[in-house]
Amino acid sequence: MEQDAREQMRGQTARTQVTKDIPKAKKCTVIGGSGFLGQYIVEQLLARGYSVNVFDIQQGFENPQAQFFQGDLCSQQDLYPALKGVSTVFHCASPPPSSDNKELLYRVNYIGTKNVIETCKEAGVQKLILTSSASVVFEGVDIKNGTEDLPYARKPIDYYTETKILQERAVLGANDPARNFLTVAIRPHGIFGPRDPQMVPILIEAARKGKMKFVIGNGKNLVDFTFVENVVHGHILAAEHLSQDSAVCGKAFHITNDEPIPFWTFLSRILTGLNYEAPKYHIPYWLAYYLALLLALLVMVVRPVLTLQPTFTPMRMALAGTYHYYSCERAKTVLGYRPLVPMDRAVERTVQSFRHLQRAN
Repeated sequence: MEQDAREQMRGQTARTQVTKDIPKAKKCTVIGGSGFLGQYIVEQLLARGYSVNVFDIQQGFENPQAQFFQGDLCSQQDLYPALKGVSTVFHCASPPPSSDNKELLYRVNYIGTKNVIETCKEAGVQKLILTSSASVVFEGVDIKNGTEDLPYARKPIDYYTETKILQERAVLGANDPARNFLTVAIRPHGIFGPRDPQMVPILIEAARKGKMKFVIGNGKNLVDFTFVENVVHGHILAAEHLSQDSAVCGKAFHITNDEPIPFWTFLSRILTGLNYEAPKYHIPYWLAYYLALLLALLVMVVRPVLTLQPTFTPMRMALAGTYHYYSCERAKTVLGYRPLVPMDRAVERTVQSFRHLQRAN
């Protein structure tokens, strides 16, 4: 026990010494660094020679090269020590999109982000890179090759998206080159990959319960799914191109695999790769949507006496039955972005990593 403590102290001292030798421009903090995307950002920054602080409400992984700070991002007192002395902050902390806790979504995504902005300024941080979402412009109707110039959704598909709009507005509005505080928002769409705690496990759980038999609509609607390593690449490119006279300042950038794929084709490839049957029966989109709407109304009526969590929601029907894919042209031109991992390889690597969820013959 004593030896472990001494080794930990030695590791801390060595890390402090190394950190001192790294210029401030290479020092950064990842807020939400214990999450799925956050861990990948931390690993890639370390691989590129950055000194990395991780700030999160809980420690999700061990990495002796990174310094961990635990706390609530709504508390300036908690956050300040993690931001002091760094030049760049990546903010990717958020409750899961599927959360129906409105108070939590508003508190973390909006109130917490406003505190991040203020604390960055207090701590002398120069660059703030936000993980936003391409869904901030999506209202449940087709978007084909949508650009960043589309207006924010007036009727967002869910409350999560509503708070992401508030969040992105706050971050981009805080961009202030005159005072050397520069901001940018990255809008990924449909993040997936190994260690994903959401998309693949939820999909397999639904398949196990026999809920993946139906295709909503004709199955041809193209959607962006984005491999996690490509999303990280976009974040780091944005940080490295962010300077007082650059076209990156105060802008949003779509980051996708740049290979739109039919929604049901993508899901089927994951399912069949793990030995589950692909959906084969079709339900017209309008019918599925209105059934989901009726179910949502029923849930509201019975909520005082019964809590139901339907998987069949209008938001999910909209995501499953419409076109929503986005142009990466701005990221290509301004950031020099190109996806590092193509879709076929990304799906293959993801399926391989979830072999433990494979259905036995």
